[in-house]
Amino acid sequence: MSRFIAFPESPDPRRLAVLLVNLGTPDAPDTRSVRRYLAEFLWDPRIVEQPRWLWWLVLNGIILRIRPGRSARAYAKVWTAEGSPLEVETRSLAGRLQAAFGERVTIRHAMRYGSPSIAQTLEEMARAGMQRLLVVPVFPQYSATTTASVLDAVGAVFRRWRRPPELRFVSDYHGESAHIEALARSVERHWHEHGRGDRLLLSFHGIPERYIRNGDPYREQCEATTAHLRRRLGMAEDELLLSYQSRLGREPWLQPYTDMTLAGLPALGVRTLDVMCPGFAVDCLETLEEIAMEGRETFLEAGGEAFRYIPCLNDNDDQVAAIRALIQRQCQGWPEFSLPASVEGSPGA
Repeated sequence: MSRFIAFPESPDPRRLAVLLVNLGTPDAPDTRSVRRYLAEFLWDPRIVEQPRWLWWLVLNGIILRIRPGRSARAYAKVWTAEGSPLEVETRSLAGRLQAAFGERVTIRHAMRYGSPSIAQTLEEMARAGMQRLLVVPVFPQYSATTTASVLDAVGAVFRRWRRPPELRFVSDYHGESAHIEALARSVERHWHEHGRGDRLLLSFHGIPERYIRNGDPYREQCEATTAHLRRRLGMAEDELLLSYQSRLGREPWLQPYTDMTLAGLPALGVRTLDVMCPGFAVDCLETLEEIAMEGRETFLEAGGEAFRYIPCLNDNDDQVAAIRALIQRQCQGWPEFSLPASVEGSPGA
């Protein structure tokens, strides 16, 4: 029996495939499901760069005993009738892109951790005749903790295949003009509907400062996205602020910290605050619970009067148009790729 997997030819091959990959989510907002998800997520050496033996003791002896219950309660606050917001919105985004491109391209979504898994989804696309693959991690800013981890997982799958597909991989899209335009329009729609706050705060997910010193370009790209958006919106430096959320452990993470920023702004005279999370393609636990709920409470308790969270781009027309344009450019030169007429006239064009 061969050690490598081979897939039979499909009678109706869909040779060009696009895989959208997001971080992941537990299958349910309960302690058991969250523990299983965290065990996979936090054991990835891309996430925690510590000696394996030491981290195994910390992870299994402390974190997986304490954190799953607390995280499950947080997930329960944002869970919907359809499931996890991150999975629901990523699936919807993939569906809208599939509708835009039509039958000539197969577009699916997968999760780096949890389900639908990268391995399962790639096998399904292979059985449908995939010969060329574009992987799009939906992380606008590159980090080894996210984008590189997706590449690791894709490579691990293909090491078991007899005939891997021709492969292209999007590393980031933090400064893409269509992406910046999508963010700007989202802010402008919010201002039109709710009025403009005293400040606009962009909260990005944090990573340890040590990772930046070791060569991760994440902070540079977060700052570049902020600068692009500031110019597009015509805002001064002190009107549009940047911070980093979701730190874990005792070592220094990227600063300024979002929670401390929210607690300190009212003392500086900021009474109304708009907050956006442009490091996340779709809404998830970190945006809905940590920012829209806990962040609001922190700001109001510190003396703020109005906290307004601006949702992620999710599956809105501008996000679909931006990622569609990214896919179009990345697939140029592949013989199967030709744009159906419907793509040129799809929403957001």
